[in-house]
Amino acid sequence: MNCHEATTRVAAHADGELDGVQRRAVEKHLAACPSCAEAHQRILALRARLQSEVTYHKAPEALRARIAEQARPARRAREPRWRWLSLGALAGCAATVLAFFVTTAMVEHRAVDDLAVEAVGAHVRATLSQHVIEVASSDQHTVKPWLSARLDYSPPVPRLDASGFVLTGGRLDYLDKQRVAVLVYRYRDHVIDVFVRPATARPPAMPLRTLRGFNIAHARGADMDWLAVSDVSADVLVPFVEALAAAR
Repeated sequence: MNCHEATTRVAAHADGELDGVQRRAVEKHLAACPSCAEAHQRILALRARLQSEVTYHKAPEALRARIAEQARPARRAREPRWRWLSLGALAGCAATVLAFFVTTAMVEHRAVDDLAVEAVGAHVRATLSQHVIEVASSDQHTVKPWLSARLDYSPPVPRLDASGFVLTGGRLDYLDKQRVAVLVYRYRDHVIDVFVRPATARPPAMPLRTLRGFNIAHARGADMDWLAVSDVSADVLVPFVEALAAAR
């Protein structure tokens, strides 16, 4: 089993939906592939967080009283059976719709959280492994072709030297299970990783987050998402990433 085949089965494996043969094949692949194993662990972690953090909503007292009243044996004997079925169906539909919207909102919120966690994790790994830059250059005409040749899109590579942000190079990394471009800038003594990828239909990330001592700033341009990670202060990082998104 290769990574492409495993990608379609990792979520089903996490939910226990595979048969014995497929389950063993996926487990064998996960044991040998760190990337797919990490994706599997993220699914398990997200499911655990949903189970522990999704808010439980009790039925309103008026609805509870109404159901209790309808459940009295004497009244149940007098009323047509179809009415009981319709009342139960309505109550079930209301509960299902409520659960859908609550769970959807929670999943979207957690997806944004997970994106920030991924970006900070990638920034820290690159720093600790001294693999921050794969193509070292302050010339966007060198960095952009190098990245474009290795991706299925061509990321913009703005220069903001006049504002004190110096382009030092770029690298490839992963965000949201996709290979993305990372532009590396330096501001005084601070390194800033900027993840650039085509804009998606997903809800946009919050403009600013702080995680593990790092600030994560987000901006969306005409057709690209920009996510910057650094230990530089928020009042510097937010205008910087907004300037990148607005650059032409």
